[in-house]
Amino acid sequence: MPEAPTTTAGAPEDLALNALDDAASNVEHRSSGISGRGRRLTILALALGGFGIGTTEFVAMGLLPNIAGSLGVSEPTAGHVISAYALGVVVGAPLIAALTARMSRRVLLIALMVAFTIGNLATVLAPSYGLLLVARFVAGLPHGAYFGVAALVAAHLAGPRHRAKAVGQVMLGLSVANVVGVPAAAWLGETFGWRTAFAIVVAIGIATVVSLVRVLPSLSGMTITDPLTELGALRRSQVWFTLVIGVVGFGGMFAFYTYLNSALTSVTGLPVSIVPIALMLYGLGMVTGNFVGGWAADRNVSTAILAGLSTSAVALAAFAVLAENAWAALILTYLVALTGTTMIPALQTRLMDVAADAQTLAAALNHSALNIANAAGAFLGGVVVGAGWGFLSPAVIGAVLAVGGIAVAVVAFMTARRRPVPA
Repeated sequence: MPEAPTTTAGAPEDLALNALDDAASNVEHRSSGISGRGRRLTILALALGGFGIGTTEFVAMGLLPNIAGSLGVSEPTAGHVISAYALGVVVGAPLIAALTARMSRRVLLIALMVAFTIGNLATVLAPSYGLLLVARFVAGLPHGAYFGVAALVAAHLAGPRHRAKAVGQVMLGLSVANVVGVPAAAWLGETFGWRTAFAIVVAIGIATVVSLVRVLPSLSGMTITDPLTELGALRRSQVWFTLVIGVVGFGGMFAFYTYLNSALTSVTGLPVSIVPIALMLYGLGMVTGNFVGGWAADRNVSTAILAGLSTSAVALAAFAVLAENAWAALILTYLVALTGTTMIPALQTRLMDVAADAQTLAAALNHSALNIANAAGAFLGGVVVGAGWGFLSPAVIGAVLAVGGIAVAVVAFMTARRRPVPA
């Protein structure tokens, strides 16, 4: 969908637009009974939920040996708990978004976080491997719908000129989880047993529910649709184009991340003790990328997507060439995360635009697409490593996928210009 051209910063037209937008935004927020401080607290509460979701999604990867030993299964078998969670995300996002279309956004967000908390409590209490799989699937069901609805709420509260920034702030919880939540939960899981890690997630879930109940406004001004209207998003080609951009373009980042540990130790030659620092740099890159991506998407969504894909391709290709140098490898680890993450606020915002009156389903589907990208990227990385091409080959695959994402994006934008999406 083409964006209107922006004026030069500081020009009279730009100042006038900002003043009009701020005035309209103030009227809207006064009518809904929420102040500027209230908006910030609401977005912080939404981001806290994202922090819990990000922690539970990634902490299991580092605790697979502990889970396997505790339940008497092999480590590859224990790895299916990760797949069960991802499957819950892919299934739950569109299903919940469509079936709850008539529900109050406030009630829905609180209900989703309650369900997430219950799923993680079931993970803590699961007595057997089979029940653990069920618990992880249930915990994954609210993931996509929560982020989708939270993004719509943040955009609604922030106003049209700052919506992508607000979406990025909500997604920031997911990024911060990789810097703080996952390492802390993993350490607790290693020290006191893997169930402790998920007990921490339960505590975060409870804190989020309490926060949402206290600060989330009524959101009566948000549009309520119905299941058939939401399913109408699946008939819009630009929705599918945007989802494919995410699957293809973002898949490269996951191909890289899956084998980053092995690349840094076997190719770069870093000691195992340094790898957590590299992973923290990756998480910091994701945090920075959310800020940069939100800022860029508020100026031009299409440009932000193309810039994210292009710089991601360059960073991944550079890692494949320069990773034998330790400093280059660490810097590029940060840059790969930064450039890849800048796309997320822009993709989420574009889905809101092209979905017209079916925004809830489209926004939720973005997280199904990203989880498919996770699975596909890890699979393709495993294929090239298994073929004997070495641990730098996933970065090459990542660069190729990012270029593929650029190709899909160009076709999508050209098609949108020929057939504009109805407002």
